[in-house]
Amino acid sequence: MIEVKHVNKSFKEGETTRQVLFDINAKLYDGKTNLIIGQSGSGKTVLIKNIVGLFTPDTGEILYDGRDITKMDEKQRKELRKELGMLFQGSALFDSETVLGNVMFPLVMFSSMSPEEQRERAQFCIDRVNLTGSENKYPSEISGGMQKRAAIARAIALNPKYLFCDEPNSGLDPKTSIVIDELLSEITHDFGLTTIINTHDMNSVMGIGENIIFINHGHKDWQGTKEEIYDVDNDDLNDFVYATDLFRDVRKYRRVHGYKKS
Repeated sequence: MIEVKHVNKSFKEGETTRQVLFDINAKLYDGKTNLIIGQSGSGKTVLIKNIVGLFTPDTGEILYDGRDITKMDEKQRKELRKELGMLFQGSALFDSETVLGNVMFPLVMFSSMSPEEQRERAQFCIDRVNLTGSENKYPSEISGGMQKRAAIARAIALNPKYLFCDEPNSGLDPKTSIVIDELLSEITHDFGLTTIINTHDMNSVMGIGENIIFINHGHKDWQGTKEEIYDVDNDDLNDFVYATDLFRDVRKYRRVHGYKKS
């Protein structure tokens, strides 16, 4: 589990200081899909960057199973990063490498496996994301959805404990987005990962959101499950959730048919 405790973060802008995160407290659970949602500019990306150690909070703690990354030296942070898998918004595959080469890359760079073991592990990950048969294709030869699956295979190659995903459905059509959501959910549960997904996609929230954190103007305004989110008394969260006709219709249906908070 990852625990965020009383995290504040600000940035110097000329002679002024702009605070972006205000006393954030949150828990990201093992074996669950933890979704961080909010409007553009809400602070959720800054929060993610603090959690993975790209930024250092002004105050507060970020605990990985009790280990505080804010108090680690560079050697300790390097060791922790071996436990992190990253899925980037644009997939970030190497154009000059095949699917197999891309998935093998972190194994070559950071593992002590033999070349044969690296290939076997990479093939396992490729098979797990249903890309069997595409090992020798280059990113330009496969679809956007297949590129995303290859990026997922690379992210899990080192068998991480924590998987971070930045807008995993960006640029994908709705059908492919569902496939990626379901794949991330399956991998989370199969491997017992702590998966953290930064997203604007309400279909993802309602599809796989087991633990949802709503960031609003730098504050954590709400945390709960997809089942609870329909009945929250929070105007800003409701504006975000019900920004599309589909979810407004769902809310209306629930109210007409007597769905209430448990």
